[in-house]
Amino acid sequence: MDDIILMLIAGIIGLAIGVAGMSAYRESQNRRSLLAEKVEAELPPGSIEVLSIVGRAFVVVDEIDGVVRANPSAYAYGLVRGHTLVHPELVELAHRVRAHGVIEEKQFELSRGPLGQGTIVVHVRVAALGDEFILLLADDRTEITRTEAIRTDFVANVSHELKTPVGAIMLLGEAMDDAAGDEVAIRRFAGRLQKESARLKALVQDIIELSRLQGTNVVVQGKPVDINDVVAEAVDRTKLTADNKNITLSMGLAKEPAMVFGDQELLTTAFKNLIDNAIRYSPEDTAVGVGVRVKDSLVQVSVTDRGPGIPVEEQERIFERFYRVDEARDRQTGGTGLGLSIVKHVVSNHGGEVTVWSQINSGSTFTVRLPELEDAGVPQGKGAEIKGTLSAPGEGGRP
Repeated sequence: MDDIILMLIAGIIGLAIGVAGMSAYRESQNRRSLLAEKVEAELPPGSIEVLSIVGRAFVVVDEIDGVVRANPSAYAYGLVRGHTLVHPELVELAHRVRAHGVIEEKQFELSRGPLGQGTIVVHVRVAALGDEFILLLADDRTEITRTEAIRTDFVANVSHELKTPVGAIMLLGEAMDDAAGDEVAIRRFAGRLQKESARLKALVQDIIELSRLQGTNVVVQGKPVDINDVVAEAVDRTKLTADNKNITLSMGLAKEPAMVFGDQELLTTAFKNLIDNAIRYSPEDTAVGVGVRVKDSLVQVSVTDRGPGIPVEEQERIFERFYRVDEARDRQTGGTGLGLSIVKHVVSNHGGEVTVWSQINSGSTFTVRLPELEDAGVPQGKGAEIKGTLSAPGEGGRP
C-alpha cells in the first residue's frame, strides 16, 4: 500500500514538473516573440527589407552590444555567435560610431572559428540605425586580398628578374664598344651577349605563356586531346636542347589512346617545360625518360631525370613562381623560375595534379595525372606503338 502511495506521489510530482516546464517554455517563446516584435517595431521602417537585399553580411546590435538581427552570412563569416558580436575590434568600432554618430569603415583580418583556426579578411562599414541600434555591413575580401598580394609579388619579381639580363646586355654592349680593337674580347663578349639575350627571350616567353594561361577557359575552349600526341610533340621540341648536352630522350607512349579534355597547345607547353627542366638539371651523357600510361581512369605522364635531386624541404615550393632551389645554378642553366609554375597552372586548369619524387644524388621524377576522357570516339590502336626503352612509370621504386 505504501509503495502505491509513493508511486502516485512521484507521478503527481513528475506531472507538475512537466506542466511547469511546458509553461516556462511557452512563456520563453512568448517573450522571444514579443521581443522580436518590439525590435522590428523599433527599427526604422523598411530597414529589414533593405537589409535583406544588400547582398552583404549584416549585423544589428542594440545599446548593450547584443545582436538583435544578423543574416546567415554574418554567422558563416564567424562575426556572430548566438546573440554576441564575437570580435572585440567590431565591438569597439560600434562603440565609436555610437559615441560620435559618424560612419566608420575599416578592413580587418579576423579569426573565422572559435579556436582561431583560419582567418577571413573583411571590410566593415558601421553606421547608426535609428536612435538605438548600430548596423555593421561586412564584405568578404579574403580572395581579393590574396589575389592582390600575388599580383604585387609577381610584378615585383618580374621587375627584378628582367633587370638582370637587361643590365647585363647594357654592360656587355658598353664593353664591346670599349674593346672595339680586341677581336678576342669582342668574341667573348658577343658570346655572353647571346646567352643573356636568350635568357631574356625565355623569360619574356614564359611571362607571355602565363598571361595566356590565365586568359584561357579550358571548359569553353577545350576539346578531346590525345596525350600521346602531346608528349611526342613536347619531346620533339626539346630534342635540340637534349642534343646539346648529349642527353638521350627515352619515350614510352601508351598502347591505347590517352584521351583528356583540354587545350592541346597549353598541355604541350606544360610537358615541354617539364622535359626541358629535366634536361637542364641532368648531367651530360645521361638520359631523361618520359612515359605515358592510362590506369584507373587517369592519364599519367612521368618525366624522370638523373639530376642532383631536390631536398625534401624544398619540394613543396618548387612550383612557386620564380622560386629556385639553387639560384646560382639556375641562372647558370638559363632557367627563368617560371617553368614549373606554368606546369602546375596548366595541369590544375585541366583538373589534374602534378607531384614530385626526388632523392639527393638520385634524380627526380615528376608525375602528372589528368582525368581520362572516356568514349571520345578515337579509333582504337592509335598510339599503340611503344617508342623508346623507358619502363612504365612507377617501376624501379619511383611514383
